Amino acid sequence: MFIKSKKLVISLSILLIFSITIMGCGLQGDEEHKGDVRIVYVEWVCATASSYVIADILENKMGYNVEVMPLSVGAMFEGLVSGDGDFMTTAWLPVTHKNYMDTMGDDFDFVGINTEGAYLGLVVPDYVTISSIEEMAEYKDKFKGEIVGIDPGASMMAATEQLIIDYDLEGFNLVEGTDATMTAALSRAIERDEWVAVTGWTPHWKFSRWNLKFLEDPKGLYGEEEYIGTIARKGLNEDMPEVYELISNFEWDVNDLASAIELAEEEGATSESAAAKWVEENEDLVNNWLPEAYK
Repeated sequence: MFIKSKKLVISLSILLIFSITIMGCGLQGDEEHKGDVRIVYVEWVCATASSYVIADILENKMGYNVEVMPLSVGAMFEGLVSGDGDFMTTAWLPVTHKNYMDTMGDDFDFVGINTEGAYLGLVVPDYVTISSIEEMAEYKDKFKGEIVGIDPGASMMAATEQLIIDYDLEGFNLVEGTDATMTAALSRAIERDEWVAVTGWTPHWKFSRWNLKFLEDPKGLYGEEEYIGTIARKGLNEDMPEVYELISNFEWDVNDLASAIELAEEEGATSESAAAKWVEENEDLVNNWLPEAYK
């Protein structure tokens, strides 16, 4: 469990036992006090899954205290610039977070790509009879004149606003929200067999829950395939070299990420329990990420 703060009351006898335990296995005792790590993320399912998986490894395999901090997109990047956060595992590039990389990229470290093969665009239920964004204007009433979006700070939203202009979708409104409100709108529409268009991406659990499809984007406004990158605050590689080594080694494919996302969607699951289960079930891959001293 990732704890922000905790108070311990230890009796003299327990303290004595604890001291003897440390004396008997000094390395384990050292690992229990490695330091505090702050992971920043935006509450998208992919970002939540990857952040909690890395948090579980840092805390339970490497002995760090971990704080997982959900923020808006802008605050997430600003937190790395200010040093209030240590790293993030959820930079979607080259399109989604392009604006932040352009304006702040010199003020933090791009550690590397952790996931390739991501994709974003406009998503509709498969019973929607059109196949391209170019056809949407004819069916404005069916879509209720709306495209359901996510966080206003995401570059995908700016791309969608431009899409409305470039595809002549006059009368369409882009609705701001979050990942959660977007999927809720999608769920309601599907229950009623209604048409709906949402800003979407893969990997995401909605594709395993419902039959969905991306609308073709012949103008290429959403770009091609995206990748997900890891970004750290300046100086993390010097302050916490083992943490930096872990996140430098962190790389998985879209199927790995999708499986972590799906575990979190199981009944009764939490972000923490899903991450712990994923780490347990993928020991070989996790060992590839660990610094040499922890293998």
